[in-house]
Amino acid sequence: QVQLVESGGGLVQPGGSLRLSCAASGRIFAFSSMAWYRQAPGKQRELVASITLGGVTDYVDSVKGRFSISRDNAKNTVHLQMNSLKPEDTAVYYCRGRDWDATDYWGQGTQVTVSS
Repeated sequence: QVQLVESGGGLVQPGGSLRLSCAASGRIFAFSSMAWYRQAPGKQRELVASITLGGVTDYVDSVKGRFSISRDNAKNTVHLQMNSLKPEDTAVYYCRGRDWDATDYWGQGTQVTVSS
């Protein structure tokens, strides 16, 4: 059974940094793509950043220049480095792994709170 487990969330002051990690277990082959989503209270879940097996990345406009996604294909892990955090980045962050048949696997989420 494939499981994704996120870690690294927490409380940080505006302007601070956090690094989220997501580890996949129960699977041998790397996902075709991995991504981070977030959902703030009262809002829809949105795609924050994605990365393909070959390392091609994409970001939502609001985080460009501040967030960086990376992955380790051998370990089936994905990371999200978040710098210059703003209160509007506060949300539950979810990791998603997409299989080659387009099946999506989700983590349970990790809370990120940006507040002074």
